[in-house]
Amino acid sequence: MAIYEEPTHDCSDETSYNKPVNTSEQDVTPTPTVLSRVNSFLRNTTGHDVRCFASFDAFVQQCMYRPVDGAALAVARALFGLAMLIDIPEERGGGDLDLRWGEPRDCRFPLIHSMEPLSLPRMGIIYGLMWTGAAGIMLGYRFRLSAALFTATYWYVFLLDKSAWNNHSYLYGLLGTIFLFTDAHRCWSIDAWRDPPPDQTVPFWNYFILKFQFFVLYFVAGLKKLCREWLSGYAMTNLSYHWVFFPFRAVLGAKLTDLLIVHWFGCLFDTTVVFFLIYGSTRRLATLFASAFHLMNSRLFYIGMFPWVCLSQLPLYYSFSWPRKLLPRGVSKTVLNNEHIQEGDDCSQGVKESNKSSHNRRRRKWSMCAMLAYCLLQLFLPYSHFITQGYNNWTNGLYGYSWDMMVHAWDTIMIGIRVVDRENPDRVHYVEPFAFTDNDRWTKHADMAVQFARCIERNIQREAPAAHRPNVSIYFDIWCSMNGRFQQRIFDPNVDILKAPWSPIEPVQWVLPLLHQFSGLRDTLIRRKTDEVLGWSNHSDVLFIADFPGLTLRNYVGEDLYNVSLTVLQGTVRYAASSDEVGTKRPSVILQTGQSTFLPAGIFHAVETIGPEPSCYMYTYVNRTKELEATRNGEEVKQQPAMLPLGEEFLHRWENFVRFGQHVGNSLLYELYGVPMPRRLKELVADD
Repeated sequence: MAIYEEPTHDCSDETSYNKPVNTSEQDVTPTPTVLSRVNSFLRNTTGHDVRCFASFDAFVQQCMYRPVDGAALAVARALFGLAMLIDIPEERGGGDLDLRWGEPRDCRFPLIHSMEPLSLPRMGIIYGLMWTGAAGIMLGYRFRLSAALFTATYWYVFLLDKSAWNNHSYLYGLLGTIFLFTDAHRCWSIDAWRDPPPDQTVPFWNYFILKFQFFVLYFVAGLKKLCREWLSGYAMTNLSYHWVFFPFRAVLGAKLTDLLIVHWFGCLFDTTVVFFLIYGSTRRLATLFASAFHLMNSRLFYIGMFPWVCLSQLPLYYSFSWPRKLLPRGVSKTVLNNEHIQEGDDCSQGVKESNKSSHNRRRRKWSMCAMLAYCLLQLFLPYSHFITQGYNNWTNGLYGYSWDMMVHAWDTIMIGIRVVDRENPDRVHYVEPFAFTDNDRWTKHADMAVQFARCIERNIQREAPAAHRPNVSIYFDIWCSMNGRFQQRIFDPNVDILKAPWSPIEPVQWVLPLLHQFSGLRDTLIRRKTDEVLGWSNHSDVLFIADFPGLTLRNYVGEDLYNVSLTVLQGTVRYAASSDEVGTKRPSVILQTGQSTFLPAGIFHAVETIGPEPSCYMYTYVNRTKELEATRNGEEVKQQPAMLPLGEEFLHRWENFVRFGQHVGNSLLYELYGVPMPRRLKELVADD
């Protein structure tokens, strides 16, 4: 073994080894050419010579399989494993295994509709294996087996429930898969301690693929923000009132902070940060901005370990041997096998092993073909929605692999689930929206709506006597708003979802289109009317509705509301109140643009859009209950949350970890000895 000091001045920050200097050539100053300048820029940005790209063989042997120090990769591996150890009991739901997987009547939304979760005890074992795999990744113990264990169990849990998908949960699965194929255990791992490798180098592609994955994360997220919805400031409204934006708000004000800092700078950051991280001259400044960005996100959003995973991978853009600089003096900074080092006339010439077998070279080429195919797939998937049209609604595709982070803000005000007996249509029942699921992600996606309807039908069939199982139809009347638009229906309320056609590759005909003709009113009419109504009192409010011709909104005005009015903003509607308690029939009223009527409290009413064009209207009202509470108790002073509730967060994560350990232990006891497994009921668990 030969010990080499890492060079203090090399061709790039990523060059891993020193080489002898030919002093006879130091006085020769070559004439700069365009090619030499391009070559110099390439070395400064990628650490490679242009000759590495002269052929595919050179690209594979001299570039991607160039041996580099594995120290930085080992740190990235350990930090990723640590983050997953924290994430599994928390955001993967390990601390609430009994609530998430224990109720057999709960509705699931797997990507493959035929997938079914295992029983609760076996799901507990799956989670235990996932956590064990993450621990093995962190420690580098039986690394291949640990990474395979984590990756297989993670993707299984991930595919079981689309309603829990988000961009960073998808990212964790990708990173686990990438680490599985790397040599991240060759340095600073239990494996390396038990069976020391000839050297602590890894192929350069181990670094490249990780950095490429984060390039896709940032850059595609930035490209998705280059749209009117984001650049106009509709996606993340009022975020500037969080304390992390106080310095900007003090100078720019709330509205400009929302627009310039949150939206415009957020788009600029995502689109450019990786380029600044790659280029040595701007790397430190980009690291400072990226660190601030992720630390702010950790305070702004409940996104688990995502900011910390991104922070832990930032050092990948520095020298491969940077961790060795932190070691005490007297410890060798770089340990390499002498056989892998050869002198060359360029620091990026690469390693040429004359005795390399042709079989090994072919294997390397096929490995690089697979890696390049993966890279192309990652670039294609965020824009593949023209193929998977069945998953499109007002936005494209499922939320997760598209990297359209925070671009769409949803607000759902009403979820109506109507169950009709087909043999006796007069028998109508309504299902509580959260009876069989704990989130409303299904209300935005047609594929999940179909799964939910079938789950409701299945539960009805199970609870009914075998001889009298009803034949039902299920209708959804769901009202949503996206990015501050009018509330409108997303599904046709007259379509029986159980009979509705759905295919992953065909457009869904029963998804109603977004009423873009009213989108321009957000900056004018909606903002003006909202400011006007909210100025009436601290307890007045306004609700904006848009509807399609021929459809009717049936609504109820609660008795705790007064001064309720309906005002038509565009189009024509027919308003009709239901009969009162004594059976007095109320006449219907035709309302056109600009007309309004007062609504009595405590009764139902119907608003039907008539004419050939969609209508939009607004409800204004005052909440009497809140007024009385304010009069009795004085104006409520909102308690500001702690700026840095680190103690509460640690306690919450510790409680999750303890419950997770109990669930896994109880699962093992049940499977091994048949010990009954205790389970909490959702109805008895208070919301935090």
